[in-house]
Amino acid sequence: MTLILLVLLAALVFEYINGFHDTANAIATVVSTKVLTPRMAVVWAAAWNLVGALMGTAVAKTISSGLVDSTAVNTTTILAALCGGIIWNIFTWWLGLPSSSSHALIGGLCGAALATANGNWAVMIWAKTDAKGAAIGLWPKVVMPMVSSPVIGFLGGALLMILLTIILRKVTPRVVNFVFGKAQLLSAGFMGWSHGTNDAQKTMGLITLALVAATQEGTLSDLPAWAGFLRVTDAKEIPSWIIWTCAITMAAGTAGGGWRIIRTMGHKMVKMQPVHGFAAETTAAAILFFTGRLGIPVSTTHVISTSIMGVGAVKRFSAVKWGIVERIVWAWVLTIPATALLGYGIERLLVLAK
Repeated sequence: MTLILLVLLAALVFEYINGFHDTANAIATVVSTKVLTPRMAVVWAAAWNLVGALMGTAVAKTISSGLVDSTAVNTTTILAALCGGIIWNIFTWWLGLPSSSSHALIGGLCGAALATANGNWAVMIWAKTDAKGAAIGLWPKVVMPMVSSPVIGFLGGALLMILLTIILRKVTPRVVNFVFGKAQLLSAGFMGWSHGTNDAQKTMGLITLALVAATQEGTLSDLPAWAGFLRVTDAKEIPSWIIWTCAITMAAGTAGGGWRIIRTMGHKMVKMQPVHGFAAETTAAAILFFTGRLGIPVSTTHVISTSIMGVGAVKRFSAVKWGIVERIVWAWVLTIPATALLGYGIERLLVLAK
């Protein structure tokens, strides 16, 4: 019972860190363009994160049952996965790098599951179809989107910016700034909502997976009647109390800010006006909306970062500080292998410590 409580605590810590780590994704552009003050932007993002996190569970179901064999996962596995993700998120936040919390969690889960299975790679679900004929597994749900979503973000941001440039070519800068200063409130809200629909659900899925494992192990068999809600038997059914808990925790984390990453995303990479911020946010939020509906755990960080790059490249190719971009890309490349190693090592240590 102590172990499952540690898992729940670690899950909420991860969700809170995810909130302030990824706050920059939703508000960096609206802060850098000075449409909202940092404090107002954080409150705006937190509110929309909360609403978005309550909208559906498609991504949560992918995490809980579509990436690794749930029968080979126990509570120690989940705790190790979460600890790996937490360590990586804090490290990249300290460096001010907008790495992916989604991939940190997935990498930690894969590494920890591999350790639990004593190196048996069959525990990984690479690619298969579920009962409804839909594709699931690491290849269609993680690897392919990891490559394609940044490309789509960059091209989508660039194309939308080109379209807006053509439409607004005869409009004075003063009018453009006024109109898109207002419009950016909507795009920032859309971005916050889309972030909630995607990122909050990942921890929902992991908590569900942990409780299913604990129920199967018999760890929760002696619970008093009032705590019976902790018993979960189906990894594809996300209990409502988990949804609400994760939604509120992520919103609280978002309200905590994440200023190191906000400075990188909003000021160091590209200097933007409201129209640029609107284009980047709208592109990224649209990608997250559609992938969230499909249950694909796409990285919010990847799509907003590349959308900003695409918008900046249209403004002027040299407007993008490519040295900063290189550091960010390296963080992306290293996230899954680094957290997989952390998850594997922590699981081994936890087993030895029992």
